[in-house]
Amino acid sequence: MEEVLLQAKNVGKSFGENTVLRDVNFELGKGKILGLVGENGAGKSTLMNIIFGMGVIADTGGYDGEILLDGKKIDFKNPIDALNAGVGMVHQEFNLIPGFTVAENITLNMEETSGSVVSKVLGSKYAIIDEKANLTISGNSLDTLGVDINPQEYVSEMPVGHKQFIEIAREITRKDVKLIIMDEPTAVLTETEADILIEALKKLASIGISIIFISHRLREILTVCDDIIVLRDGLVVENKPSKELNIDEIARLMVGRGDGENEKVVQKDRKALDENNIIMDIENLWVDMPGEQVVDVSAKIVAGEIFGIAGLAGQGKLGIPNGILGTYPVGGKVKFKGEDLKLGDTLSILKRRVAFVSEDRRGVGLLLEEPIYWNVAFNAMQVQDKFLKKIMGIKFRDEAKMKEVADEYIETLAIKTTGSGEKAQNLSGGNQQKVCLAKAFAMEPELLFVSEPTRGIDIGAKELVLDALKKTNIEDDTTIIMISSELEELRSICDRIAVICEGKIAGILSPDNSPEKFALLMSGESIEGGDN
Repeated sequence: MEEVLLQAKNVGKSFGENTVLRDVNFELGKGKILGLVGENGAGKSTLMNIIFGMGVIADTGGYDGEILLDGKKIDFKNPIDALNAGVGMVHQEFNLIPGFTVAENITLNMEETSGSVVSKVLGSKYAIIDEKANLTISGNSLDTLGVDINPQEYVSEMPVGHKQFIEIAREITRKDVKLIIMDEPTAVLTETEADILIEALKKLASIGISIIFISHRLREILTVCDDIIVLRDGLVVENKPSKELNIDEIARLMVGRGDGENEKVVQKDRKALDENNIIMDIENLWVDMPGEQVVDVSAKIVAGEIFGIAGLAGQGKLGIPNGILGTYPVGGKVKFKGEDLKLGDTLSILKRRVAFVSEDRRGVGLLLEEPIYWNVAFNAMQVQDKFLKKIMGIKFRDEAKMKEVADEYIETLAIKTTGSGEKAQNLSGGNQQKVCLAKAFAMEPELLFVSEPTRGIDIGAKELVLDALKKTNIEDDTTIIMISSELEELRSICDRIAVICEGKIAGILSPDNSPEKFALLMSGESIEGGDN
């Protein structure tokens, strides 16, 4: 009978009124690999944060249910507790020190030391680090993974793929390691490196180390995992041996549709579009945005359409508008109405009547300490000289017109406020998002990038935001490029939807295509019937 290492019993977690995990149950055997899959927001990260004792869990009231390790109930208050119990985690974001060598990073806080006269008197913290021994230890861990990395080289000089292996080598170097959680470990690896890692994971399992493997690459999940759990909306909707599942079935389970129910979404009335009238032509775009990988994106946007961009977290969808509008370093070529845009030059692009509603509404989108009317009018005033009046040849702000336009948007977007003079920081998240939209609409853009327009807002506010986008598209003939993690919203509003995976567009689909086709493209699988 299989020996159980980890057991979850009726685990649940809420952040305020938002329930992200409900009644989660599963077992993980010793020396077994468990695959964990699900769409963005399914609850994967929260579940792993609970197991690893991340502070955000304790700081928000803990969790319901029980987690058992080796049959004993655990409730780690921080990652140090988890590490001491033999549980390690390899995060998507690297936790390496660039100025240290590979060996120093792998053995950090686990160094072999040799005693000295001083340490005998003052304690072990004054012992001398045994560099030779630590080189041997780190080299052995790298050999276990089957990678050729020099432990004496500095991490700052390492390619991204090598850094991922260094992170994993550090975790298996820990004494008595029992379980390693791996969050998208192959996302930054080449195909060859990913194959090496898959073999390394099998080797680790063979020596008794259990692994929770999170990946959007469904083929890898099927290849390496013994069992697979599918999370959807915080619930375990499937828990089966991998040999009993296939890629299409996992994709269907992730999105929760495909049996005829809710297959069709209510879509906007389609207007006739001239497919030859290209308003924006994106060629070989790359963006250096932390946490996002935009490697080589090309797409042609038709004038008057709502063009959606979908994809899993970190795959590049957020990087596209942020790169083009100059938030992060960018390269490639983008033509707008047949003329090259000066990439990275935000002001010149805004002057071409290209606007951007950022996903970071508090950090980038709003002047939080200024009134609503200032926020609504600011870009149009700065870029287009709107809402200004001349007195004796000198330009002054026309606050009456600024308030007038803000009042119009407060009414049309149903912004809940005491008035246009209220400070933006006092508004709820949904109302702040509406102010960001109003700010963009006030510029009367010909093309509008809008990134995660409904993130963190309630259902009623979402409908108003989507209705506002549809209205400006139809009535003002504004071309919209909408980036969203909410596939059903994209399907309800867009004419076409591009799916980005690993920094490239994996395919472009009609919103009428099934959710499974979108899920397959997001996981890196090719499909038939796309609209490229």
